[in-house]
Amino acid sequence: MRITKRTNIAIRLLMYCAANQDRLVTKAEIAQCCNISENHLAQVINQLGQLNYLRTQRGRNGGMSLARGADQIRVGHVFRHIEGSLPMTECFADTDNTCPLSDSCRLKLALSDAAQAFYAALDEITLDSLVCGNTDLMKILQPVALSEAYVNEQIEDKLDQAVKNAMNKKKVSLLLSPQAVLAVNAQAYN
Repeated sequence: MRITKRTNIAIRLLMYCAANQDRLVTKAEIAQCCNISENHLAQVINQLGQLNYLRTQRGRNGGMSLARGADQIRVGHVFRHIEGSLPMTECFADTDNTCPLSDSCRLKLALSDAAQAFYAALDEITLDSLVCGNTDLMKILQPVALSEAYVNEQIEDKLDQAVKNAMNKKKVSLLLSPQAVLAVNAQAYN
């Protein structure tokens, strides 16, 4: 059985979000990391948002994240939602079925059973099981280049924490000049 390009993109997108659960991820970084066209990605993001797999946030600091835990997202459900009711073969189609064997062909039943077994096997797999503990995948699914704003925010948080730690260690209870803060930070990182 061959899955559609849309389903393939949906799974890669969800895996990327699961690998980066601690922050909002952007369409551009997913496109770059997962080798996906931003136009195709935008369509899938919209669909996954409507299906309540993704939570999106617009604006300058916008992005997306999983709308529920990775352990709550079953791959079989995603496949069914994205693939929809695409007929596996012509004989499964309600319209445009020109096969003269449809009424007596036993292959249709066998293919239907095979498709159900395929989805049942995927129902056992959670998004979390694809990502959790998969260090090679986690290395691949890290952002290629973090935005300058995100990097600066992370640096500020680390500096604030270093100052707090240094002040607690030395029990400093006076106001520090900017030069003193830089000196304390330098010591904390050395």
